[in-house]
Amino acid sequence: MKFMLMMGMKAGAESLPNGIMTWPRQDIQAHIQFMKNFTRSLKEGGELVSAEGLSWPSEAKIVRAAADGSPVTGTAFPESKEFLIGYWVVEVEDAERAYRIAARASAAPGPGGAPLNMPIEVRRIMSGPPEEFA
Repeated sequence: MKFMLMMGMKAGAESLPNGIMTWPRQDIQAHIQFMKNFTRSLKEGGELVSAEGLSWPSEAKIVRAAADGSPVTGTAFPESKEFLIGYWVVEVEDAERAYRIAARASAAPGPGGAPLNMPIEVRRIMSGPPEEFA
């Protein structure tokens, strides 16, 4: 089973526009090293499908098709309380394993090395439409 583990961040004055970049240098380095090690352990264990960090929401655009099909862009959800900052796609035996992996990611170190205990949304990736619509 494949699952997407999505790491979100609360929107607010302290997180935008600099977020982690406001932390002391050694805390940034520790956090990044944790994430590298975490992702490497998933890869070595054969569970990692993909993983990516995302740019800040200020760089995001929402795109819709105009009546003529040309792209119309706007800023991304300025009213959002949280935004997606990165994700992992894992392939594991069951949801419980995905939850254990998400809990490890949640405990990434923050300022002073304290675990962030950030929320990680876990969603199963569907391989196709529900059976009743296939």
